[in-house]
Amino acid sequence: LVEFRTRQDRPRFLLGLYGARLERPILDVGCDRAALREIVGRAAYTGIDRSEEADIQQDLQQNGRLPFPDRAFATVLCTDVLEHLENLHELFGELVRVSGDHLLVTLPNNWNSARARLARGHGAIAHYGLPLDPPADRHRWFFGFSEAEAFLRGQAERHGLEIADLRALEKPRPLAVRNVRRLISLSRERYLNRFAHTILALFRRPPG
Repeated sequence: LVEFRTRQDRPRFLLGLYGARLERPILDVGCDRAALREIVGRAAYTGIDRSEEADIQQDLQQNGRLPFPDRAFATVLCTDVLEHLENLHELFGELVRVSGDHLLVTLPNNWNSARARLARGHGAIAHYGLPLDPPADRHRWFFGFSEAEAFLRGQAERHGLEIADLRALEKPRPLAVRNVRRLISLSRERYLNRFAHTILALFRRPPG
C-alpha cells in the first residue's frame, strides 16, 4: 500500500523495493527531475528526458530512439512515462534493446483516477480533457489495470523477457474498507480496475 504524492516519491519507493536487485549503471527514461540520481549517485546514473535536470535532453515524443548501444545499461527504468507518448510501442522496444539485466516499468491505472470524478459527474479528469490552450503534457492513452497487465505480459513474451515481479499498488486504506471493496467488486479484475492506482512490472533478461 503506497501513495505517490510527488513524482519524487515513486523512484524512492522503487529503489527501496528493488534496490538490491537493480544492478548499476542505471538508465532512467523519462527521468523528469532526476530524483533517482540523488539516491544512486551520478556515476551510476543517466537520466534522459526533455527536462533541464536530465543528463541527456531528448523529447521522447518526437524521437523515441534512445542514443545508446545495445545492452548499454544493466538496469533501465521507465516509470509512468509510456502513457504520455504516442510512440510507446517503439519506445518499449528501445527500453528492451538498451537494458542488460533488468527493466522496470510502471503504468498508471487511468480508470482509478477517473472513477470518482465520473461517478460524481465532474467533467474534468487529470491529464485528459479539453483545455482552452494546448497543454504542456497529457496522457495519450486511457486504459484500466487489466489492459495494462495484458500489455506488459504481451511485451514480455514478444521480447523474450521473464517477469520477475508484477504487482498492483493501492493507496493506504483500512483493511475493512479494502475487504468491502473486494466483496462489491466480485472479481480480482474489477477490483484492480477500480482501486489499484499503478501497475509495476520488473522484467529480467533470461540467462544466455
